Amino acid sequence: MISKNLAKYIHSLELKKNRYNEKAFVAEGPKVVGDLLHICKPKRIIATEEWFATNNRAACPEEIVVSDSELKKISFLQNPQKVLGIFPFIDNSNATTDFSRQLCLALDGVQDPGNLGTIIRIADWFGITNIFCSNDTADIYNPKVVQATMGSIARVNVVYTDMCTFIDSIPDNTPVYGTFLDGKNIYKQPLTRNGIIVMGNEGKGISDKVAAKINRRLFIPNYPEGRPTAESLNVAIATAITCAEFQRQASL
Repeated sequence: MISKNLAKYIHSLELKKNRYNEKAFVAEGPKVVGDLLHICKPKRIIATEEWFATNNRAACPEEIVVSDSELKKISFLQNPQKVLGIFPFIDNSNATTDFSRQLCLALDGVQDPGNLGTIIRIADWFGITNIFCSNDTADIYNPKVVQATMGSIARVNVVYTDMCTFIDSIPDNTPVYGTFLDGKNIYKQPLTRNGIIVMGNEGKGISDKVAAKINRRLFIPNYPEGRPTAESLNVAIATAITCAEFQRQASL
């Protein structure tokens, strides 16, 4: 049984200010909750008896058994998926990055929660474990972001920072890539196994201040080249294509 106070508390975590006051966020579904349980202990698990029957209850310090209809009342999803967890913020303060050996993503003003969550999932798929986000990028703990990661939030370190200051702080010889309409064809450029790939805002692209710090400008061509087509690609799709080409060349 879910108390009114608990239901109110869960719904309050939909707002960023409340999440940061409580240092807690909501995750839903067996996949997302299951992956998070491998890296941190939840504050609460609210789930159906069916979910508890096949999962380790010892990992849940406070468990509440509910029916599907009760879960629906507190869920942020249109179709709840058996389990909802309240988790503490993920501690990635010990994450280390060697820019001479690793490939990282940097997001400059990506504001759509679905795009951010999908990009985190893409990074996980292509073996990129660090993402640096500008302070105006969507919040990683937004329920829509968490859901869109499909559990990859448990494996990818996401750090918020001032993007210009961050790029200025890395070694001078670090390749800093960015996608632009006037860049060079990504399929005809030698791509390194290390460096930073900067992806920009959905409507404005990479900001002028950040663009000035990028030393390798790339372009994803349409086919056949020169044909009238869409103005641009969705940022998550563009990220997937870019990461795929980097890893394809790295495997040659």
